[in-house]
Amino acid sequence: MDKHATDRPAFIFRQGSEPLLISMPHVGTYIPPSLSARMVDEARYVADTDWHLETLYDFADELGASVIIATHSRYVIDLNRPADGTSLYPGQSVTGLCPIDMFDGAQIYLPGEAPDKNEIAERREAVWQPYHDKLSAELTRIKAEHGVAGLWDAHSIRSVLPRFFEGKLPDLNFGTADGRSCDEKMAHAILEIAQAAAQDGFTHILNGRFKGGYITRHYGNPSDNIHAIQLEMAQSCYMQEALPFGYIPSAAARVQPYVRKMIEAMLVFLKARQSK
Repeated sequence: MDKHATDRPAFIFRQGSEPLLISMPHVGTYIPPSLSARMVDEARYVADTDWHLETLYDFADELGASVIIATHSRYVIDLNRPADGTSLYPGQSVTGLCPIDMFDGAQIYLPGEAPDKNEIAERREAVWQPYHDKLSAELTRIKAEHGVAGLWDAHSIRSVLPRFFEGKLPDLNFGTADGRSCDEKMAHAILEIAQAAAQDGFTHILNGRFKGGYITRHYGNPSDNIHAIQLEMAQSCYMQEALPFGYIPSAAARVQPYVRKMIEAMLVFLKARQSK
């Protein structure tokens, strides 16, 4: 794969009117055919996708948020990893910038077909860099226009993955890089909504196994009035966690209103900061 091997843009983008950007870096499913041919059959199912988040967050446009949506699978390159591949969770099992194994530990590539350093650099230039250039530019635009910018990094993951965590994951996993990526008051307002969701059986945690990936940690800068938070949602809240990975509207209808209220609470906080 060279830098011209992908025939699709790295992202879909919609600009909003409010001081908030919603990022979905792991929803992409596209793998260029030349690359797919080098993968094992199981990898072509792209099981480790953050499925259906565009549908779960279908209220984003109505709320005036900007939205950036990845097009390529994380198996091509992981947009929520540092460009140099440094581990975000030293000492814990993680997948890399250009993963060679799936969440269940199975290999992605046929023997001898894993990418080398040159190919990783080409993928970074073709897919990773455009996504981050746009994300950065939009936060800069929002901050210039509103005096404040918010970044909500939207993720989902299977609720049981022994490689990464013991037992069943809480339903709503919030990450603020241990308080470094956003104002504590904003996080508190969002967590109040999560606490209300407990009445419907949804569990939550702040800065547990998932503290926020590269996007949250890199772009969140509350001292500069840029506030970022990650939500890693257990996929059991809204979809089938095995093939065919179907969306379950009746389940999603229970959790989606709470997610919307969280986004609304974030917007209230951001708008209150516009004049400060």
